[in-house]
Amino acid sequence: MKKLFLIPALCLPLMAGQCEDDATIAARNVSKAADNFEISRRVVFYNGVTDSYILTVEGRCSMDLNSAGTAFNVICKTGPSDYKRHTLVLSDNTSAFVEQLEPATVSAYHYRVTFKPQSIIPDVDFRGDAGELVTNSSEAMQ
Repeated sequence: MKKLFLIPALCLPLMAGQCEDDATIAARNVSKAADNFEISRRVVFYNGVTDSYILTVEGRCSMDLNSAGTAFNVICKTGPSDYKRHTLVLSDNTSAFVEQLEPATVSAYHYRVTFKPQSIIPDVDFRGDAGELVTNSSEAMQ
């Protein structure tokens, strides 16, 4: 009898955490797809004083606003391992807007999780003189 009361008590917190609207889940999944360079977008940087476009970027792009809200960064994939980054410093007269060029097929019911095991092992770049690796600096001082 006690087990019957235990099951709803354990399930209630799980169900309470999943009370998001379909649009919220779909928006999160579209953002995840864009961050994985799967969605074509047009990003326009606009000057409101001169009434002109500063820059237009099109392609498979991801973007973010810095924590201070003063710079808008756009990173676009241009090849298999080629990327371009564009940054606009926002001010009173400049703004940016983003248009999604194609519809995205995402779920409104399930969260998308990306697991990338390649990111666990870092890519190390060596800068320096290889000759310094074979000499002991403490022996050189003696």
